[in-house]
Amino acid sequence: MTDDETDVAASVRRVGPRALVLGSRDVPLGGVRGMTVTRALPQRDLPMVGAWCFLDRFGPQTTTMRVEPHPHIGLQTVTWPFEGRVRHRDSVSSDVVITRGQLNLMTAGAGVAHSEYSVGDGPIPLDALQLWVALPEARRHGEAAFERHDRLPEVTLAATVGEPAVGLVVMGSFAGVTSPATAYSPLVGAEVHLAPGSRVALPVDAAWEHAVLAVDGDLAVQTDTTPATPASLGVGDLIYLGTDRDEIEVSTDGGATLFLLGGEPFEDDIVMWWNFVARTHEEIVAARDSWEAGAERFGRVVDHGDERIPAPPLPGVRLTTRRRRV
Repeated sequence: MTDDETDVAASVRRVGPRALVLGSRDVPLGGVRGMTVTRALPQRDLPMVGAWCFLDRFGPQTTTMRVEPHPHIGLQTVTWPFEGRVRHRDSVSSDVVITRGQLNLMTAGAGVAHSEYSVGDGPIPLDALQLWVALPEARRHGEAAFERHDRLPEVTLAATVGEPAVGLVVMGSFAGVTSPATAYSPLVGAEVHLAPGSRVALPVDAAWEHAVLAVDGDLAVQTDTTPATPASLGVGDLIYLGTDRDEIEVSTDGGATLFLLGGEPFEDDIVMWWNFVARTHEEIVAARDSWEAGAERFGRVVDHGDERIPAPPLPGVRLTTRRRRV
């Protein structure tokens, strides 16, 4: 990269404050899973927020989840349930059931495979977030790993109006508290509950970019430092707030739950296709070929036979990096 290109890349990452409300879109998963998820990231103009590159919500719905073994590279999967019980199995010998209040964190590194089944033979109520964190260069070629956390730190946030808010720090650091989950980039992922009739200023790092996902209830986000009408979010809406803010003021009439995500603008532009996060088209092709060939790179998922999700065909064009356009 030339000096001029480096300067351009750096200026793109110095975002400044933004106030862009983005709706989630329905994505059918089909097959025996018979599920629909709502996807808030990536967006066409916003591929990432910090190192966060993917955000799905599966639910609330009553369904039977059967996600057969499938591969990942170059990312961490963050599974944060609201309701239901899901069994996670992977190729580093993990076999666990996760429920509300627990965090599953799988680090793919150079390659891992896993499956996710709802517990029981029939449909059950399910609701959860699944997010991906892009791994930085120093970790993305490493070994796969898995960790589960049953207790995550809680923080009380003083309100300017009404009752205090309560936050759970799922990933990274927030309000002076750090999650025990392993993070390889400076970031935050936190669930925050607002009491009815409250207004709260969420403390954030002004050098980081941030976004807020409306999970439940009625939520308004102040988008300017001067008095202005706040942005009202519907459930599933994501508001991207950019950088250069040291707080984010949120309020609610009837009570709300939000998920705050953010972090230091990511070090690289990524190429993301199917379940893979890479830097080049060639890396994606190599990973797909390895999965289709049953290569040892991805291992074998605990207590599974030959069942697996085949890779879709590659598009007829060269895969390119995704860049923020807002």
